[in-house]
Amino acid sequence: MMQDWREDKTFFGAAIALPVIWFMIFFVVPMAIVWAYSVGENVGAVDIAITGTFANYAKAFSPEVLKVMGDSVVLAFITTIICLVVAFPVALAMTFADEKQKMWLLLLVMLPFWTNLLIRTYALIAVMRTSGVINSGLEGVHGLLALTGLPMGTFEPLPLLYNKFAVVVGLVYVHLPFMVLPLYAALDRLDKSLIEASLDLGAGHLETIRRIIVPLAAPGIAAGLVITFIPALGAYLTPDLLGGPDDLMIASLIERQFKRANDWPFGAALSFILMYITLIFFAIRAFMERKGGKVGAH
Repeated sequence: MMQDWREDKTFFGAAIALPVIWFMIFFVVPMAIVWAYSVGENVGAVDIAITGTFANYAKAFSPEVLKVMGDSVVLAFITTIICLVVAFPVALAMTFADEKQKMWLLLLVMLPFWTNLLIRTYALIAVMRTSGVINSGLEGVHGLLALTGLPMGTFEPLPLLYNKFAVVVGLVYVHLPFMVLPLYAALDRLDKSLIEASLDLGAGHLETIRRIIVPLAAPGIAAGLVITFIPALGAYLTPDLLGGPDDLMIASLIERQFKRANDWPFGAALSFILMYITLIFFAIRAFMERKGGKVGAH
């Protein structure tokens, strides 16, 4: 009798060997080197001695670094909440759309991934700059109102760029699809009869969303929160191009340690602190998924 390939340990070992080797060489080994740097010290201009010191981690708790970390967490949190508020009705509409509309809506959500992030960010700058689309439009409206005889005064362009507002707008613009897709995946699996039963029993739409849809979609919401928050927290290009000199985020600070300051041990420590924060949020996600599963079972 021929052995089932699923029970063939040789086949399984051969199939998994290449991915494991790839993972070890291109992830585990580099991360181990960076972690070793994080407990090291600069020796001369280019050399690093692995001394086992935790001074670099202690340095990360200085007031200046804590301010950057705090600003990063706040901006990432605001971005995540805005994405959740905007993405939930979009995902809900996609869930109840017919198959043809659903296909086009999914295409529109995924379309930004087909364009380079740098190009999209520069396009956003063109929209938000002093002489950009928004301010030019507002100036045109201002001119039309002035023609009616209203005392409008001199038009002052809105300061839309190089501040925290621009950073949040850019982060939402970039990360919104990361919230829409897991929400849609969770909502699309819901038993529609439960929603119909809730409405038939007299619950309003908001009450149905709060007591039926949100608890059942909790795993998707948790996934969306984590998948959006973590990249937003570690974003580099968007805050670097859209933010001002006082809008430094943790990724930009790490980049400065590796390049301008030439302090690789401190940059490595900051990188691993960011990774530890990431692991905490993955643990929160796993907890919410288990909790969501229990809610769905009831």
